[in-house]
Amino acid sequence: MRSVFYILTVLSVIGLAFWAYRENYATQRAIAETEQLHHDIQRAHARLAVLRAEWAYLNRPSRLRDLVDINFDNLGLLPLAPEQFGLIDQVAYPPPVELPITNPVDVSTMEASE
Repeated sequence: MRSVFYILTVLSVIGLAFWAYRENYATQRAIAETEQLHHDIQRAHARLAVLRAEWAYLNRPSRLRDLVDINFDNLGLLPLAPEQFGLIDQVAYPPPVELPITNPVDVSTMEASE
């Protein structure tokens, strides 16, 4: 009976060792994937910072003013003036559309028949 107990104990230790071995490698793989994701996020943040800097550089008022001057013949862009804005009362809204009644129902005859 002791030999069966010893064999079962040895087999359970071997099984647990195999399980611990697999878990160790799964954990190391998860850590490596996490580190790779952190590096990808850092690269994305760096790229975003570069794109924001490029956008700020391209939207400089002096550059945009020069582009407007160069393309004035094609675009006809002028600076905004306060006279160009109006009041909400000056907006001409279209009149409401009246929908035609295509299939009328006479309610008074329906109540009398019931």
